[in-house]
Amino acid sequence: MNDLELWDDKQLAEKLSVAPQTPRVWRLRGGGPPFLRIGRRIRYRPEDVAQFIADQPRYQSTSQYPVKAVAA
Repeated sequence: MNDLELWDDKQLAEKLSVAPQTPRVWRLRGGGPPFLRIGRRIRYRPEDVAQFIADQPRYQSTSQYPVKAVAA
């Protein structure tokens, strides 16, 4: 039987080259890759992270970024 590989927040942040607090912010705001709650711990499956990356929009220029409306 193969061991199931799971990443914690620190490992996810390192793999994605983001700040250590970013995975927590994603969870609180409803973004980021799917996660598992095992007891009190949060874990990520590498295949879910790979799909999250694949689902991200691709841009060739910053002018292609969607513009968010600012509330007046």
